[in-house]
Amino acid sequence: MPCFKQPTHFQSLILLQWPLSYLAIFWILQPLFISLLFTSLWPLPVLYFTWLFLDWKTPEQGGRRSAWVRNWCAWTHIRDYFPITIQKTKDLSPEHNYLMGVHPHGLLTFGAFCNFCTEATGFSKIFPGITPHLATLSWFFKIPFVREYLMAKGVCSVSQPAIDYLLSHGTGNLVGIVVGGVGEALQSVPNTTTLILQKRKGFVRTALQHGAHLVPTFTFGETEVYDQVQFHKDSWMYKFQSCFRRIFGFYFCVFYGRGFYPGTSGLLPYSLPIVTVVGEPLLVPKIEKPSQEVVDKYHALYMDALCKLFDQHKTQYGCSETQKLLFL
Repeated sequence: MPCFKQPTHFQSLILLQWPLSYLAIFWILQPLFISLLFTSLWPLPVLYFTWLFLDWKTPEQGGRRSAWVRNWCAWTHIRDYFPITIQKTKDLSPEHNYLMGVHPHGLLTFGAFCNFCTEATGFSKIFPGITPHLATLSWFFKIPFVREYLMAKGVCSVSQPAIDYLLSHGTGNLVGIVVGGVGEALQSVPNTTTLILQKRKGFVRTALQHGAHLVPTFTFGETEVYDQVQFHKDSWMYKFQSCFRRIFGFYFCVFYGRGFYPGTSGLLPYSLPIVTVVGEPLLVPKIEKPSQEVVDKYHALYMDALCKLFDQHKTQYGCSETQKLLFL
């Protein structure tokens, strides 16, 4: 059992509200809002859905971030619970755009969320002039209210049009892609450093097309905060997880952490340190139609840079000297 500090009940409640808020919005707030159509308050949902129709393409055109939302005090409680920190190895010039690989996915991506979607760890002060955007599943932006919440934090769609827009409008944009995607969530167990990256080359091609420099990052501790039950590929549960992913776009993971009281199990993550190390940018030329050989070349350079970043910092953040990254 991992050793962890005892969080306050307030920190625990703040942390639990994060994943549960999506469920509350989807299953409670939206049905209630739609039910207003059958009351005297029917103009409210009509006005919202009219505006939603007119605003439909905003998530693919830079979004609508809010400094107020990104600076909510709730995010500092999440930061302090683990705690979560960010480490810079090199400056990022505001004169360029960047495409950042976020590794590993983990189960709930606490590190990337706190460091790039909020100001809890002081991103704007650490990287002045850089505007971060963390890309996530496109269908989240089709859900009323959820889309507003995500855009306010600077989250963007992982669709090609959304990424192309950010990398071609102005400079100083940093687009983060969790390259391993939802498939990597199933690999998220303590004491593992398995990344789905070997065949994921689309982000490199996009970087070449825009001349956006590639930035490797690795979040130490991301896979340590939950235990996960893994199922054999021949089991009915694994087949259910695969079916669930085909329908909803992500896996139904069975995981557990700690409870509200010491020695108990529950849905709270273990309060262990999470550190996101942002590596040195890999300079990429702008090639409108890069060949496969060029894509392969920069993909290999990116993997080498990521391995170097991991090896330089692994013993400092709890990994053994012999531990290596495993690419699938």
